[in-house]
Amino acid sequence: MAENLKSQTVRGVWWSLLDRYSIQGVSFLVTLVMSRILTPGEYGLIGMLAIFIALAQVFIDGGFANALIRKENRTETDFSTVFWVNLGIGLLSYLILFVSAHAIASIYKEEILVPIVRVYALNLVFSSLGAINKVKLTIDINFKTQLKISLISGVTSGVTGILCAVNGMGVWAIVAQSNVSAVLTTLLSFYYIRWRPSLAFSVESFKSLFSYGSKLLAAQTISTLYVYLYHLVIGMKYTKDQLGLYTKATQFGQIVTTTMASSMTRVSFPVLSRVQNDDTKLIDSYRKFIGMVAFIVFPLSLGLCGIARPLISALITDNWLGCVPFLRVITFAYVCDGITIVNLNLLYVKGKSNIVLRLEVIKKSIAIILLLIALPYGVMTICYSQLLYAFIALILNTVNTKKLLNYGFFSQMRDLTPYMLFSLIVMGLALWFDQIIGNNWLVLAASLTACPVVYILLCRLFRLDAMFEMAAIIGSNTLCPAWLNRIITMYFTQK
Repeated sequence: MAENLKSQTVRGVWWSLLDRYSIQGVSFLVTLVMSRILTPGEYGLIGMLAIFIALAQVFIDGGFANALIRKENRTETDFSTVFWVNLGIGLLSYLILFVSAHAIASIYKEEILVPIVRVYALNLVFSSLGAINKVKLTIDINFKTQLKISLISGVTSGVTGILCAVNGMGVWAIVAQSNVSAVLTTLLSFYYIRWRPSLAFSVESFKSLFSYGSKLLAAQTISTLYVYLYHLVIGMKYTKDQLGLYTKATQFGQIVTTTMASSMTRVSFPVLSRVQNDDTKLIDSYRKFIGMVAFIVFPLSLGLCGIARPLISALITDNWLGCVPFLRVITFAYVCDGITIVNLNLLYVKGKSNIVLRLEVIKKSIAIILLLIALPYGVMTICYSQLLYAFIALILNTVNTKKLLNYGFFSQMRDLTPYMLFSLIVMGLALWFDQIIGNNWLVLAASLTACPVVYILLCRLFRLDAMFEMAAIIGSNTLCPAWLNRIITMYFTQK
């Protein structure tokens, strides 16, 4: 990468990680408090709506975000056109959900879902209003401002949710938290960006962006249907408590893998788009991104698998221990997902949205077959079907990266194997602590102290490149304390 592009990447990765993990940290703490007050069944009610809200959110974006980011000569007319399209889809989505509330409630035989749908879906309208502001920040690789917005809205909405839960509002506490977050995020984005849409609407601009974005829309719709289809069928086949436990397991797993992978993707897409026509620079940058994802995602995910039981018991009480087996299986699936997400990003950068769409159709067809086979045998078997699908999806994605840049499955696995092996050692160490120590908090203290040290020492001993890349990102940031910079320079400088 050129030096200015490299410096932008360094800042972007740093602020993107801070943004994602700060808001996830706040969300995690809020969820811990609320989970100690609310029941798995109340979380299960919201889980029943996940597929409908998520699908509507996909249509609000409609693939236009990535189309705008990738476009090299975008204009203000492009931004305004997409703004009005997004707003129209947001209003239409809310209207459809409002009218369909009784039908949704009848699917699950939960009449309380009628008012919940009609209030909870309001956040779609606010999300559509602020979508373009988020795109503009991503184009500028300005995740520092996104961090400010996320923290303010996350803390405020979190406090709102906790107060509602404490005052006995039950499931409505979750609804209040979500809606307050959406409203504040949109208002703050307009305050910081200072961008206002014009009344301009260009049919030509719409067609140009839609020709690329429509295929992404179809692919994202299929992908979202797959992810939340599990919530739908578990809610229909099993109890709301089982769905609540499954939902909690996915939430814990996503805190690590999806957050990290999406953070890197947010940075890598605009960065890689700038070198999309130079395959040598593109593959070099891409390998660095995928290595950094593995360096962080693998040990965090498998470490989470190791400490799942004491973590759940200590933080949200034994009432939620039923989600531990689900979580342990799902963490392995999310390891594959983390790499799959980054692989798809390369196809987006190269403008291969048609390949992405074809891939999604093939992969999700396989996933649905696996789900239908597993469905009669319980939620645990469904989780195993997710793991099998995640591995198959990774293989299928890398077939296309092999064709594009000669960087296929075996090449990637060769680069990523050391991170996987060291992460398995970390997981085994955490499981061993859980066996020999009787106190949950002591297990967590021992695991969170020893496991990172062991992992970093192994990476340092074998001189894995991604560790030095991440050290450079941390050490070069102005927020890095001088004492930490000295340690990084002394022990984590590639020689």
